[in-house]
Amino acid sequence: MKHISIIIPLGHTSLVNIEGTHQIFSNVNEILKEVGKSPMFDVRLVGLTRKTEQSTGLFVVKPDLLIHEVNKTDIIIIPAIHGDQYTAAKNNKDFMPWLINQYNEGAEIASFCLGSFFLAATGLLNGKQATTHWRFANEFRLMFPQINLLDDKIMTEENGIYTSGGAYSYLNLILYLVEKHAGRDIAILTAKSFMIDLNKYSQSPFIMFRGQKEHDDEPVRKAQEFIENNFQEKITVGQLASMFALSRRNFERRFKKATSNTISEYIQRVKVEAAKMNLESSSENISEIMYKVGYNDNKAFRSTFKKITGLTPVEYRNKYNQFVVAP
Repeated sequence: MKHISIIIPLGHTSLVNIEGTHQIFSNVNEILKEVGKSPMFDVRLVGLTRKTEQSTGLFVVKPDLLIHEVNKTDIIIIPAIHGDQYTAAKNNKDFMPWLINQYNEGAEIASFCLGSFFLAATGLLNGKQATTHWRFANEFRLMFPQINLLDDKIMTEENGIYTSGGAYSYLNLILYLVEKHAGRDIAILTAKSFMIDLNKYSQSPFIMFRGQKEHDDEPVRKAQEFIENNFQEKITVGQLASMFALSRRNFERRFKKATSNTISEYIQRVKVEAAKMNLESSSENISEIMYKVGYNDNKAFRSTFKKITGLTPVEYRNKYNQFVVAP
C-alpha cells in the first residue's frame, strides 16, 4: 500500500487541494474494492502542529500525523500556499529537512499550483522542469532562475518530482499519479466518477499575457509600453534599439533578461493577446481581427496564435465567445 502524505502548511493554504486530493485517492480505494482489488492508498494529513488554523480565520485543519511521526512515506503532496511566497517558505521551513530526507529515501513529491514555490525553496527543483499558475510565472522565474519553468504545461514530471499548473489543474496531476500507480483502467474510472478531463496537457488556452514589468531596466520598460501601445504597427528590433540609443545586441540581451521573452516573442504575445480579446468579445471574422492586430499573413497569424495558445483562432473563439460566429 502506498502511503500518501498531504502536508498541511501554516498560513493560507488551498483547502480545495487538500480535501480534493484526500477525497479522490480515498475514492480510488473504493473503486479498487469494487473491481475485486485491494485498496492501494493510505492517505494521511501531515502537519507541523496538531491543529493548523488558516490565516484567514475561516477554517481549521487537524492533521492525522506530525512530520516526526512519519518515518517513511511514498508520495508527498504540497498544496498551494497563498500570499507572499518568501513568507510562506519562512513560516514552513520546518517541513524542508523532512521533505528532502523523504525524497532522498525514495518518496515522490507533487506540488500543486503555487505549491511549486515552496517545493522550489527546498532546492529539490534546481535544474529540473516545473510549472506553476501562469499568473505567477514571472515571479517564479525571478525567484528561481535555476529552474526550467514551463508555464504552458498542465504538469511536469522529472526524477520523481511532479508539479501542476494553476488552480484546478491539480486534478490532472492526481489522475496521472492514479494511472501510474493503479493503472489506466482505474484512472479512467476515477476520471468518469469525478467528471475530470483525463487528457489535458496545456494551460496555454487559459494564459493571459501580462508583460513582466517587475524589473529596474527603464529603457526596456518603456519599450514594452511602446509595443503595447503600437502593436498594430510594424515594429522592428532595430527601431526600438535606436529609440533608446542602444546597440541592437545589447538591447536584445537586456530585454530578454528583464522580461524572459525576446523582443520578437514579446511583440507576438502582445498581438495574440489583443486578438484573443477580440475573439472573446466581438463578432468580427478571423481575417478582420488578424489585420486589426497587425498581421497581414493569414498562415503566419494562425501559426503564431496556435503556438502561443495551443488552439487555432477558430477553436479559441468557439471555446470563449458566447456568440460564436463563423470564421
